[in-house]
Amino acid sequence: MFLQLDRVIHEKGRMAIMSLLGANAALSFTEIRDMLQLTDGNLTTHIKKLQQAGYVGVTKTFSKKRPLTTCSLTKEGRKAFEDYLGLLEKIVAESRAGD
Repeated sequence: MFLQLDRVIHEKGRMAIMSLLGANAALSFTEIRDMLQLTDGNLTTHIKKLQQAGYVGVTKTFSKKRPLTTCSLTKEGRKAFEDYLGLLEKIVAESRAGD
């Protein structure tokens, strides 16, 4: 089952991003950065990887004449994350069954 884990999501930074976006309709780049205590460069790299996989949508607008980057899960991203969590739950259940 471990081989079935989505490698795009499984990296801890990307899993944290997916978790935040799964619990929120959308978050700004700075909100995600501050909540996860990531650097701008690190967060940008993770978001690009998730965006390339089709899991995260990025919207760029302006707020009070300043750029605002907002991220949200796509429909595919939400499904992929739910599948990922389901697989993790199965792995945990199987490991507990062996106790």
